[in-house]
Amino acid sequence: MSHVLFLYLGSQVHHMEAVNLTQISEFLLLGLSEDPELQPLLFGLFLSMYLITVLGNLLIILAVSSDSHLHTPMYFFLSNLSLVDIGFTSTTVPKMLLNIQTESKGISYAGCITQMYFFLLFGSLDNFLLTVMAYDRYVAICHPLHYTVIMNPRLCGLLVLVSWITSSLYSLLESLMILQLSFSANLEIPHFFCELNQMSQLASSDTFLNNMVMYFSVVLLAGGPFAGILYSYSKIVFSIRAIPSAQGKYKAFSTCVSHLLVVSLFYCTSLGVYLGSAGTHSSKSSGTASVTYTVVTPMLNPFIYSLRNRDIKGALRRLVGTAGI
Repeated sequence: MSHVLFLYLGSQVHHMEAVNLTQISEFLLLGLSEDPELQPLLFGLFLSMYLITVLGNLLIILAVSSDSHLHTPMYFFLSNLSLVDIGFTSTTVPKMLLNIQTESKGISYAGCITQMYFFLLFGSLDNFLLTVMAYDRYVAICHPLHYTVIMNPRLCGLLVLVSWITSSLYSLLESLMILQLSFSANLEIPHFFCELNQMSQLASSDTFLNNMVMYFSVVLLAGGPFAGILYSYSKIVFSIRAIPSAQGKYKAFSTCVSHLLVVSLFYCTSLGVYLGSAGTHSSKSSGTASVTYTVVTPMLNPFIYSLRNRDIKGALRRLVGTAGI
């Protein structure tokens, strides 16, 4: 009896040690490169990209909110996308810059889970907002006479709210599932942020359920919206082909060009990262490639929308003119 009790107490102590290790441990973000000579270059490059991203997206939000001509569903969704892009980049880049500056690689366990939660939240929101914007373009081109009735302010607000709630619940689920895992001595993440897949691979406990939820979520929350975008654009193409005049076709297509570019950039880079890393099994190459959709895409979005859009350019000129007075 005493022997059984001893074994039980021993197992409980071992379990408590594992739990305590999980609670107090610090993860190490290895970053994009461990070469000391490259660190100042990486710091300067990412600081510049981060400032451009924040400034560019803030200007889009200010332009849309200050100009009454832009108080339409399309620009309402665009300003929400810009807000999400600021959050998306702010989740990963500032911590990376801080680690380079302080020559530290550490991130606390709570910090890592928090970073992962917000990364998943804003990544999912990007996905949903691009789908909502595709639906907006579909209604504008395929049902122009009913556009203002269908895309009323209540529906627009509801679409954004549902996107936020779904993304929040998904990121909460994934974060809670990671919290259930135990981690052993190896706590090095070969990435510049706490990425879900990398953390799951570091766990010492069974991750079968985590992997199942992760793959199911990718199919449902990434595949579903992507299928919605493809469906919207297939209908748009048929509608544009039915327009008799070349000028009418060009005008209809020009309203979709910016969105198509942003969608292509987001999906091609993110799919490229995951398919590429699955093929090479290299965490380092995955980390480097992740820069494209976590930093480069949010930075380019304001340029794509402002350079291709006369209304945005006009609003930005008025905004700068007002600020200069």
